[in-house]
Amino acid sequence: MKRLIVAGAAMAVLVSAIAGYRIGAGSWPGFNSKHVDAPNPQERGSSGNQRIILYWKHPDGDADFSPTPKKTADGRNYLPVYEDQEADFKEAKAAKPKEGRKIITYRNPMGLPDTSPVPKKDWMGMDYIPVYEGEEEGSAVRVSLDRVQRSGVRTEEVQMRPLVRPIRAPGIAKPDERTLRSVTLRSDGFIEVLYVNETGKHVRAGERLFRVYSPQIVSAQIEFRIAAKSPGALQRLKNLDVPEHVINELRSNPNNPAMTIDWPAPVGGVVMEKKVVAGQMVKAGEELYRLADLSSIWVIADVAEQDIGLVTIGMPVKIGFRALPDRPFDGYVAFVLHELDARTRTGKVRIEVKNPEHIIKHEMYAEVEIDAAAGESPRLVVPTSAVIDSGTRQVVIVERGEGLFEPRPVKLGLRGDGLVEIREGLKVGEKVVVTANFLIDAESNLKAALKGFTADSTPAAKP
Repeated sequence: MKRLIVAGAAMAVLVSAIAGYRIGAGSWPGFNSKHVDAPNPQERGSSGNQRIILYWKHPDGDADFSPTPKKTADGRNYLPVYEDQEADFKEAKAAKPKEGRKIITYRNPMGLPDTSPVPKKDWMGMDYIPVYEGEEEGSAVRVSLDRVQRSGVRTEEVQMRPLVRPIRAPGIAKPDERTLRSVTLRSDGFIEVLYVNETGKHVRAGERLFRVYSPQIVSAQIEFRIAAKSPGALQRLKNLDVPEHVINELRSNPNNPAMTIDWPAPVGGVVMEKKVVAGQMVKAGEELYRLADLSSIWVIADVAEQDIGLVTIGMPVKIGFRALPDRPFDGYVAFVLHELDARTRTGKVRIEVKNPEHIIKHEMYAEVEIDAAAGESPRLVVPTSAVIDSGTRQVVIVERGEGLFEPRPVKLGLRGDGLVEIREGLKVGEKVVVTANFLIDAESNLKAALKGFTADSTPAAKP
């Protein structure tokens, strides 16, 4: 019986304690309130409405929150955040859309795949970022100006420009075959004197090369004197290629035929070969000299098989010689040979170059650059660094202003000189990112990489 009385008394004390907590200030009887000066979670506001505390935040505004009353390390109370304060914040966010544009959704400030139809905070207290109409997730991404500057992002405008497509190839300087001239006699003769007795000497047209005695030419002169009015006698002299000045002198004085003749150079040029010496007897048709005009030379370039189809006659060419590093030359494509070298898979391209000072020597090594796009209309181009090529598709990052960037697929055309043609996807005046777009991993997951950017520049929580 005594045990029942004791149990009943204990139960009465417990019920009274619970009742005291339920109707009291939210604390157990005897709780010392000076530990945390917590406000009443159901305190009434100025309008008389009941105010409910949602959570407590750090008094310095740090990203530190608590679901219950708490003190800082230096003894200060955490500040309560009421439900009506959070509602006012949401209403203010919703009432002022950017530039009057409609807010579609709110995305996670850390780039996580989490969105909200209304304003909210993440677990660290960071505000979700509004996504406006036209800025839907997946089609555009916002990057803070601070991050843009730190990343070294640079943009350029899409322009209509001539696309220079240089074709580079090695070449060798050769004499212009059209200027080569062989000096021969059409009759047997004896070389008495050589006036030009060295290879490489430059001679002018009409300058004396050698003195020759030819019995056949002397006989033809005597026949002309006997039958001066006979056309056959004059024709025989011309058939023997007797110089014109000898024939004119014979006409004025037919009784005095020339026994020896100073043979003139038929053209001006450089002596490429000399095959005669003084006192030598030469046969008709035997080459004595070979002359070449070096005021124009050829450069024979070996163009790779994949580029040979782009080369056409008349294309401008820039030429540099290793022996003349400070003297660039201009030329043009004069001919493209009709076959390839089976060993090197290259085609021969003949380029004409002016050489008035005769400083280009035969067999000099040349570096040739053919402009394969000469005369073409301007094209819509961007720098090649602007294109992110994943192998299956090509993307450029378009700047839409105010830190907003959009990945846009494009179709590429011709390439050349650091530029690439855009056939679809861009228009003149748009700006594309040309540096720091390597931050986007286009080969693995372009969309996921773009989500890693964020416009939020809130500092991280203090450790």
